[in-house]
Amino acid sequence: MTREFPKTHLFAAGSLGLAVSVMLLLSPSSDVEANRISIPLQITEDSLTKNNTVNQTETDQAIIETTSTLPAAKSTDIATAQWDNFEVKKGDTLSTLFKKAGLNDRTMYQVIAGHTSNKQLASIYPGETLSFLMDDNDEISQIRLQRNQLESLVLSRGDNGKFSSEEVFIQPEVQLAYSEGEIDSSLFLAGQKAGLKQSMIMELANIFGWDIDFILDIRSGDTFNLVYEELYIDGNKIGEGKIIAATFNNQGRELKAVLYTDKKGDQNYFTPDGHSMRKAFLRSPIDFARISSHFNLRRKHPVLHTIRAHKGTDYAAGRGTPIKATGDGKVIHAGRKGGYGKTVIVQHGQKISTLYAHMSKYARGVRSGTRVKQGQTIGYVGSTGLASGPHLHYEFKVNGVQKNSVKVKLPQANPIHKSEMAEFKKQTDLYLSQLDTLSQSYRLAAN
Repeated sequence: MTREFPKTHLFAAGSLGLAVSVMLLLSPSSDVEANRISIPLQITEDSLTKNNTVNQTETDQAIIETTSTLPAAKSTDIATAQWDNFEVKKGDTLSTLFKKAGLNDRTMYQVIAGHTSNKQLASIYPGETLSFLMDDNDEISQIRLQRNQLESLVLSRGDNGKFSSEEVFIQPEVQLAYSEGEIDSSLFLAGQKAGLKQSMIMELANIFGWDIDFILDIRSGDTFNLVYEELYIDGNKIGEGKIIAATFNNQGRELKAVLYTDKKGDQNYFTPDGHSMRKAFLRSPIDFARISSHFNLRRKHPVLHTIRAHKGTDYAAGRGTPIKATGDGKVIHAGRKGGYGKTVIVQHGQKISTLYAHMSKYARGVRSGTRVKQGQTIGYVGSTGLASGPHLHYEFKVNGVQKNSVKVKLPQANPIHKSEMAEFKKQTDLYLSQLDTLSQSYRLAAN
């Protein structure tokens, strides 16, 4: 049985006057630059109701009321009982962990055989925690696999002695935070100065990565600001959620992106007028890698030392760096290919294909015939084939002809449908207004 606690969006667009007051109370000290501060915004359900900024539907409210907590008895039992906890370490198997708990393989097989869904227990990874709860007769009562702070798998013994499993998802409290930064040398360093974690910096780069090449296009003086989620459990911050709205100023060009959840529950980023930020292809298959060799039909080959057309783009990166599929598609080749070494070729529709060469290894599950999603890791940087050192050779083909991947015009993804435009405006105008208000208030406080 699966129990899921659906994520609700706690968001309020506060008035300008209120935001200014908050900012004045949080004015930075003289030795801290304004663009290097992240300000948390405490948003509560009471403030949402008071300001009338979010119209929660009756259906959503009913879901929250009926699924936000576990049944009282089970929740209390799990919280107060004495568990024997074992952290999963590299090389551990389910069998070795059962033995650490004083249990044998026969007991392990009995637990797994209770139901087909119990087999999930065998999929353990380093960093997770496996816990055992014994009853008064020193027999297993419950087993809990804590995958992370929000997700766990709980197996409980029934009256018939068999175990059934239940996936438990905890709904964290969502608060909002604002941050902004100015680039001196790189987005990564500017993001760190602005108080952002690496994962948030990467998400910001992914949002604008279809319009900005973060290797070639970034200049000193470029700026960014964003409103994003912070996740809490019992008042303790456990991490960040999604970016709600963001602006990026690149070489005098202002780009804005806002998160929208459609009627199906799918979330994507769009421009304020409803055009998708997501193109059909990523501009680069590696994050923040340096281009070591451009598309050049008269290049001298570094290994063969002859004039040989270079019909792709080379990205210099450390061995083992993840390589991403630049678009949705089907893998039509995953294996060695002459001088390309270990290579993956992805077909995107009828006209376009992409090639990724010199890999050290393929990502798990990537083989001919499998389908991959944009941004999915398909392999890792290496130097197989005719390569002078670790790098990725990337080709973008249209109707079988290689094109310069840096300059080729990337097709757009679908915009907001006309039938959803009114709801899109209603939802995203709040987010964009919040972003602009906080940006203005922040500067007043900083000055």
